[in-house]
Amino acid sequence: MQIQYGFDIALELPQPAAILAMMDVHSDCRHCIAEETELELSPAIAADRFIDSRGNIVRRLSAPAGSVSLRLGGVFRSDGQEDVADLTAKLVAPSDLPPETLPFLRASRYCETDLLSDFAWANFGAISGGWARVQAICDFVHQRLRFSYPEARPTRTASEALAEGVGVCRDFTHLAIALCRCLNIPARYCNGYLGDIGVPPDRAPMDFNAWFEAFLGDRWFTFDPRHNRPRIGRILISRGRDAADVAMITSFGAHALTRFAVVTEEIKEPAVAVAAA
Repeated sequence: MQIQYGFDIALELPQPAAILAMMDVHSDCRHCIAEETELELSPAIAADRFIDSRGNIVRRLSAPAGSVSLRLGGVFRSDGQEDVADLTAKLVAPSDLPPETLPFLRASRYCETDLLSDFAWANFGAISGGWARVQAICDFVHQRLRFSYPEARPTRTASEALAEGVGVCRDFTHLAIALCRCLNIPARYCNGYLGDIGVPPDRAPMDFNAWFEAFLGDRWFTFDPRHNRPRIGRILISRGRDAADVAMITSFGAHALTRFAVVTEEIKEPAVAVAAA
């Protein structure tokens, strides 16, 4: 399966500013790219590219005042399979976890484990089995929160999402991550493309999506409390402790978003005409 992906974003800057953009396909997934354009910047401005400690690709731009646009597109080769599930995946004691998973047990900007620990243990602590426990958390978050773009705000934390009962995909993800961490399950935030492949089309404009990965047994597994079902064709952009680690646009100075378009769709094979005998 081939998936077309890309973005077209414009910002308005009242004064010159440095910008960090984290919107490239993640370094772990670049072997699946069939083709990709160069990042198109308008006006043409100085930019460098580096990979951070979690494999995220970061662009640093020196932007002038005025309008700045960023465009990129490509084709991604997917195996066409749904997210991997393993109902036998086990919990791993903190003493036995690989060292690289330990940062994903700690509280972070949007995931306040200290505020949610008692709630997590009271509601999910008795569930046996690693997969069953994480899935129960996803089921709960999916049912507890109402998805609403108009009520989104960038400062909402996991505990606030729980109290307010509303959010967008990042809020669903933050709450599930925080509850997992409270139960000693490493969980990391993921951002990327997710098209309507194998599911009914969503009438809302295409957007980037958030989900998370939980460490069970000896590997990371994908979970998605917003959609709460295995999906096809995820394209990872970034991983971090929460959304604060993987902001798509960080400007060192004020900016306003004036255009935002995202493309993620399966490339259908053209029909083959068969001549009549």
